[in-house]
Formats: sequence, C-alpha cells, structure tokens
Amino acid sequence: MWDLILTIILVVGAVVLAALASFMGVFLAMASDPCGAVDCNFDLITAGFLLGTIGPWVALALTVAGAVVLLVLRRLAFWVPVVGAVLIVLVLMCAFWLAGAGVP
Repeated sequence: MWDLILTIILVVGAVVLAALASFMGVFLAMASDPCGAVDCNFDLITAGFLLGTIGPWVALALTVAGAVVLLVLRRLAFWVPVVGAVLIVLVLMCAFWLAGAGVP
C-alpha cells in the first residue's frame, strides 16, 4: 500500500515538473531575438523550442504508463516517477542546448 501512495504522490510531482519544464520551453522561442544582425539556424531553434514544449509531456506520458503497468503487475513502482523526473530535466536540458546551438 505504501508503494501505491508514494507512486501517486511522485507522479503528481512529475506532472508539476513537466508543466514547469514545458513553460520554460516556451521561452526558447526568444532564442531567435539576436538574429537580426547575425545569421541563425532557425531549424535548430525551432527544434529546441518544440522539444522543450512537447518533450516533457512525452516523458511524463511514458512515466505514467510505466508506473501504471508496474502497479497493475504488483511490482514496486515508486522509482518510475523518479526516473521520469530525471528524464524530464534531461529533455529540457537537451532542448536548451539545441536552441542555443542555433544561435552563433
């Protein structure tokens, strides 16, 4: 029973983290602000923006699906949202790197 309660609490935390990460990803559209005077790679900036806004929700969906499957199989599942939170942060870091690579 403790695993179910802890998993639910951690999944709710992962939802909040995904929402915050996606909100931060929206600001990657501003990476193209200095592109008036220099040439930028808008494809990389757009890819970083899309990864930053959509990627955390994909990672969250994988996290919830994995946790539900393990809970149905009656296995320990509290670790899945923890790994999912790390994945959300890594996706956001990759999005920032990708958008930053488009600006010289």
